[in-house]
Amino acid sequence: MDQYDEFGNYVGPELEDSDYDEGDDFGDVDDNEYENDGHMVVHDDEMDQDNTESNDNNRIVLHEDKKYYPEAEEVFPGVKTVTLDEDAQELNEPIIKPIKPKNFSILQKEAPALVYESEFLTSLMNTPTLIRNIAILGQFHHGKTVFVDTLVAATHADDWDPSKEVRYTDTRKDEQDRQLSVKSTAVSLVLENIKSKSYLLNILDCPGHVNFSDESTAALRAADGAVIVVDAVEGVMMNTERLIKHALQARLPICLVINKMDRLVLELKLPPQDAYFKLLHTLEEVNNLIVAHTHASAKPQRLSPELGNVCFAAGQHGWSFTLASFAALYCARHPRFGLNATDLAKRLWGDWYFNTEKNAFSKSKPSAGGVRTFVQYILEPLYKIYAHTIGETPEDLLTIFKQLGIRMKSSEMHLDPRPLLKLALSRFFGKPAGFVEMVVTHVPSPIDGADLKISTTYTGYLTSPLAQSMRTCASSAPLMCNVVKLYNNPEGNKFLALTRIYSGSITVGQRVKVLGESYTTDDDEDAAVVEVSGISVSVGRYNIEVTTAVAGNWVLLEGVDGPIKKTATITDTTTDASIFKPLVFDQSSVFKLAVEPFNPSELPKMVEGLRRINKTYPLCTTKVEESGEHVILGTGELYMDCVMHDLRHLFSDIEVKVADPVVSFCETVVESSAINCFAETPNKKNKITMLAEPLDTGLARDIEHGIVSLDWDKKSIGEFFTTKYDWDLLSARNIWAFGPESNGANLLLNNTLPSEVDQKLLGTIKESVVQGFKWGCREGPLCDEPMRNVKFKILDAKVAGEPIHRGGGQVIPTARRTAYSAFLMATPRLMEPMYMVEIQAPADCVQAIYPVLARRRGHVVQDAPKPGTPFYTLKAYIPVMDSFGFETDLRSYSLGQAFCQQVFDHWAVVPGDPLDRNVVLHPLEPSPPLALARDFMVKSRRRKGLSEDVSINKYFDDAMLLELAKHEADLEMEME
Repeated sequence: MDQYDEFGNYVGPELEDSDYDEGDDFGDVDDNEYENDGHMVVHDDEMDQDNTESNDNNRIVLHEDKKYYPEAEEVFPGVKTVTLDEDAQELNEPIIKPIKPKNFSILQKEAPALVYESEFLTSLMNTPTLIRNIAILGQFHHGKTVFVDTLVAATHADDWDPSKEVRYTDTRKDEQDRQLSVKSTAVSLVLENIKSKSYLLNILDCPGHVNFSDESTAALRAADGAVIVVDAVEGVMMNTERLIKHALQARLPICLVINKMDRLVLELKLPPQDAYFKLLHTLEEVNNLIVAHTHASAKPQRLSPELGNVCFAAGQHGWSFTLASFAALYCARHPRFGLNATDLAKRLWGDWYFNTEKNAFSKSKPSAGGVRTFVQYILEPLYKIYAHTIGETPEDLLTIFKQLGIRMKSSEMHLDPRPLLKLALSRFFGKPAGFVEMVVTHVPSPIDGADLKISTTYTGYLTSPLAQSMRTCASSAPLMCNVVKLYNNPEGNKFLALTRIYSGSITVGQRVKVLGESYTTDDDEDAAVVEVSGISVSVGRYNIEVTTAVAGNWVLLEGVDGPIKKTATITDTTTDASIFKPLVFDQSSVFKLAVEPFNPSELPKMVEGLRRINKTYPLCTTKVEESGEHVILGTGELYMDCVMHDLRHLFSDIEVKVADPVVSFCETVVESSAINCFAETPNKKNKITMLAEPLDTGLARDIEHGIVSLDWDKKSIGEFFTTKYDWDLLSARNIWAFGPESNGANLLLNNTLPSEVDQKLLGTIKESVVQGFKWGCREGPLCDEPMRNVKFKILDAKVAGEPIHRGGGQVIPTARRTAYSAFLMATPRLMEPMYMVEIQAPADCVQAIYPVLARRRGHVVQDAPKPGTPFYTLKAYIPVMDSFGFETDLRSYSLGQAFCQQVFDHWAVVPGDPLDRNVVLHPLEPSPPLALARDFMVKSRRRKGLSEDVSINKYFDDAMLLELAKHEADLEMEME
């Protein structure tokens, strides 16, 4: 203890340094460097190393920083560790979410057993003369999908369960649940005609609900013919008429299938003679529509069973026939009579009778009386089969079936009436050879129909070598394809492009050029080069992979969907290829929904989902308003319901909030501008004077439907306007533009006089004035909605002589302000969209429908009984703004007996003045009729983040305001 003092300090003898070993030789200094004066040289890195080691040894390590165990990265290299803070997730939410497979489709992973090999189908693809491309169209619930089932079932080796309704082409689960088609489905089948010759039928089964008519438009673009399906009881309905008109506008041949023939027997219980007249009436209705909507320069097509373009069917019972197939059935069953099937078929429709005394057919009715051959030889046997199958015992029925050549198992004879009828009749009539014969005879092959398709859809020069090769469907020519529709895969992350090949061939791995809808030979911005990663042929619930496809076919392409928005043109040529025309629809998207994600952080997911929605629904439009809200535009309630289902569950998988539905409006004028309106450019070097007035009645519709186009030469345009609308020739030849699009329902007219305005100088600013006019037409001054039915006349123009003073930055905004001021001086009004409503109801429910329509500002325009049926058909107009929930209301008032369909028909002026500030709007109260325009305008402006009222000072120059004040003073003096 003597070695330490009272403070604990060591005071003992000096200790030896333990840092050195005893054996160290301090005399060995050969490794050290010395300067000339004898001092040893120490390097900087040696000093740093010594300091670091000293610091590490002397470093204080806190308890929480001590390392007792190795890190996870040291034990498991490459493993990523995630640490969540407290309360970052809900207690009921797992840290790692389970993978939820998206299963909204009922596609088959493996192809079913077929009566032919898939190689036979792909071999037929190389022979365009044996291919027919058709679209199956018709009214909602007229049996299109079930009829296609009979075609698909004929190609399957295994029999289907007769007690179940398969609906093979409804490949989505929501389609099966709703029992209606939402998307068109492509089916490629190999079927035989009456002569047992095989053909490849490419079929597009389209939805019948009028909200999904955009799918029919896409199908008509790809098809060479249209098959219209009509219910034998309901006959021609509203959507049937629209589809016939649409097919005639596409200049496609039409075939007719009168479906649900069993309803005449089982529901209406019509006698065979009355059933014949019912069918005849339906046929005449269709023919009258064809005559009414065929272009004046073309010969109307006539549909008639004896011509072979009418087929009779009952999809639920699995049978179909034409006169030719029924005649062939008779000839096969009774060969001893030596009948000719072709001659017999011509005598099975119309006023033909069989004279038993002369044993011959004649056009005159026998003296002993008789019925028409169609009734005697077709309807009466058909009725008897139905009656016996339903009413006879299995033992007696088995004897009858043996006489008819229908083979049935004893176990099948004890089935319920419906599956028993389906089995018996499908085996009696056999495969749908009559339908195939009708399609093969009356629908042209891709080679024969190519000339017509190219002349109506291609935008390039029809005399160019590329167009000539497409018109001959040449497989050795450069590749030209038209993408008409995009189909999403079951996961919703990829799209398959339904493509019609017009020339050339396409192979997997080929690099092609995709031309978008806005592509032109002068502006190739909307073009991209992609690689085809897969080619397949759709057969409904499964696809057949192929490596190549030639002209005349339609196929599903994989890997090309990236740059495609709606439709596209695909080519591999380096020459100047033009595009195919974008689809022209027969209705407009006027139903508007604003959406936002429930969780704001999921906005990018929703935006990506909206982009995919825009791809897969042809008529759906998505956009972002200036207020920042995302808006979806569709055709109706059911359409938007399907869109929102796909957005929430298929494409984005997030929760989405939806605002109350609204509609699109248009802005128009009802009088000419009170004064000539002018505006000067900001540099005071240019001045434009305009006048606004309403367009001639019917001209807006002609422009929108392409009846007149500015692509015509001036002589043709002049003849059109002078002949139809009584314009003077000078005005007709001085139309500058339609707006806001090339087929927009507004018109800009140069009405200046050459003696007052230098036309050459005015022509230098024409493009800028047109751009300002289109900008103004796209966003009107009332509530930023498009203008409609307005004609703008340029009355005077002062143009600067120096080009630098008349640039687009000066002229475009000025032209827009001039158009706005002329518009506001011409008694502006709002226009709202109107639905045409077709209501089908029993006679005792008709009176209950009128008050439901009256409460929603609707009115009936037609009320008539349907011939041969126990129900009435009403046609009415109802504003889209008041149509929300109308169908539910109608069903509740009619106890579920009334059924309606609504489709956009026209635009109507909203009653009231939108600029009348004397109108007082009360919250939570419906506005009176004359205040509706003001109400709609104010609420639309609020929703878009605009001020509540329109300020004329925003669009009027000071000089214009003085002119306006002077005009008002003159009016007051005149009134005094």
